[in-house]
Amino acid sequence: MKKALFAGAALNLVFAGMAFADITIGVAGPMTGQYATFGNQLKIGAEQAVADINAKGGVNGEKLVLSVGDDACDPKQAVAVANSFAGQGVSFVAGHFCSGSSIPASQVYAEEGIIEISPASTNPDYTEKRPGEMIYRVCGRDDQQGLVAAEYIAANFKDAKVAVLNDKSAYGKGLADETEKNLKAKGVTPAVVESYTAGEKDYSSLVTKLKQAGVGLVYVGGYHTEAGLLARQMKEQGVKATIMSGDAIVTDEYWAITGDAGEGTLMTFSPDPRKNPEAAPVVAELDKAGKTAEGYVLYTYAAIQAWADAATQAKSTEAEAVNKILATADFKTVIGDLKFDGKGDVTLPGYVVYEWKAGKYDYVTAAK
Repeated sequence: MKKALFAGAALNLVFAGMAFADITIGVAGPMTGQYATFGNQLKIGAEQAVADINAKGGVNGEKLVLSVGDDACDPKQAVAVANSFAGQGVSFVAGHFCSGSSIPASQVYAEEGIIEISPASTNPDYTEKRPGEMIYRVCGRDDQQGLVAAEYIAANFKDAKVAVLNDKSAYGKGLADETEKNLKAKGVTPAVVESYTAGEKDYSSLVTKLKQAGVGLVYVGGYHTEAGLLARQMKEQGVKATIMSGDAIVTDEYWAITGDAGEGTLMTFSPDPRKNPEAAPVVAELDKAGKTAEGYVLYTYAAIQAWADAATQAKSTEAEAVNKILATADFKTVIGDLKFDGKGDVTLPGYVVYEWKAGKYDYVTAAK
């Protein structure tokens, strides 16, 4: 009788545990390494989203628990993170940051039936060649970003020689290639097209080549660390060309590297979500906690919002049920009202051009 009672009690505990089980979701990005500032953006956004959703009762009455994966923007490490998430039984991942991480990791998520929404991976191949229907992003694409950059350069640097550089990464080369393609379509043939290796510190020979070519604008397809060092070394060697880059310099660390050498740097990024009325309470909460809302913080928050909304509508966190809602519904988020198209891309306003001035960046053109 005692055994039966204990067995019954144990069974009740199991069922109770199942009824009130936490829901584990993942966030993945470069939490360490030279691009850790962006991993931190994703982590801040995810933590705030989870805290806010839990404060309102969680998802379908269950609490969210966040698992953080560090891929260091390395493809192999990203696959290991994806497999780890699969082992934890997560049904959703907000990530990754680097396209070179998101693309291979998406193969794992597709095979394991895990929904992935990237806040930041902009390479077109991420969705153009997505391995399954559960792969999405809430940011724009490099073919959109490259077009806006080329239009701005062609209109505002008509008489300048242009250089196009890339760091050989999936993100950097993809963005530089799209910009170069669109420049040529507008009759602008770059005077210099060069690659460099991410992580390099000395760009003196490259700067010398830019100086000899007499370039007036240097487009950098790459990340803030290398772009920042290049800006400093250009100034040191007397090269007065304007630097332009993409969304990977949307971090205060860029200015920390460049100092005054970053003055006038141009970049493309989506319309600043911090200016959205819907984002104001979240931005205020982050400010109060001494945390940043820059870059991809709110994009990560929005990715989790969309998934949580879909799970609520589906009355389930089972991936297939949630995915049916994600693929068809509209979602109100801190980055605006959004919807995913048939490829998993988001329908939101495109890119705008920003300029760095005195350590801050703001618009120089309106959204297209």
